[in-house]
Amino acid sequence: MTQPTTPSHALTPIGHLESDFPDKFGIPRQPGLAPAARAVLTLVAPYDDPLAVRGLDAFSHLWLTFLFHRSPPRWTPLVRPPRLGGNAKVGVFASRSPSRPNRLGLSLVELLDIDTRHGVRLLLGGADLVSGTPVLDIKPYLPWTESRPEARGGYASAAPRLLDVSFSAAANAALATRPDGDSLRALIEQVLAQDPRPAYRNGSESRIYGVRLRDVDVRFQAVADEDDRTLLQVIEIVAAQG
Repeated sequence: MTQPTTPSHALTPIGHLESDFPDKFGIPRQPGLAPAARAVLTLVAPYDDPLAVRGLDAFSHLWLTFLFHRSPPRWTPLVRPPRLGGNAKVGVFASRSPSRPNRLGLSLVELLDIDTRHGVRLLLGGADLVSGTPVLDIKPYLPWTESRPEARGGYASAAPRLLDVSFSAAANAALATRPDGDSLRALIEQVLAQDPRPAYRNGSESRIYGVRLRDVDVRFQAVADEDDRTLLQVIEIVAAQG
C-alpha cells in the first residue's frame, strides 16, 4: 500500500524558558517531582501580546509543549529507561526518552504568576526543563478530563523511591550565607531525593557527583546511615564556574 505523503511543518517557538537547571544532569525525570523548582517562560513577539494569555490566570496548571533542544537530532527505536535500571530496553514510544522523533516533549507545570507589564512572562513551579528550552505551545490543564487515577502505569506504575538527603557542616554554612538559602535547600533535597545518579553505575558508589542548580554547583556522595541504608550527602555548595 502506498503511504500518503505528509507535508512537513515548521514549528516556531512562542518563547523560551529559564529555570533552576542550567544543565541537564540532575533535572527531575518528570514534572512536579521538585515543587521548589522555579522557571520563567518569556514569550517572544508576536506571541507576547497580553491578549494571548487573557483568562489563563483562572487555571492552576499548564501543559507545555517544548523541544528537547539539548538532545541529539536523532531518534532510536529502542531506549533504556532509568526506571528499568538502565539495562532493559523498551520501544521509544513506550518511554518518555528525549531521543525521539521530532524531539517533542510535554510537561505539566504549576502556574504561579503572570507578568504582563513588559510583554508576557509566566512564573512556573515544578518545571523539569533545562534553561533555554524552546516552548512551542501552552494549554491549560483540565483535571476533570485529564486526570485518570485508574490508568495503568506500565513499568513506572508508582512514584520512585525517595532517598534521604543530608548536608555537611560546610554545605549548611554555605546555605546560611544566601538570601535564598531556604528555597535552595528545599530544591537540593527534592532533586537529590530522586537520585539523579546514572541508573547503571557499574559499582561506582563512592564517586562524588556534581549537579548545577541556580548559580551553584552542589557536590554530593552516596553514604550509608546507621541502618546501612543509602542516603545522599551534600558535601559542599560552591559558586558555579563557567
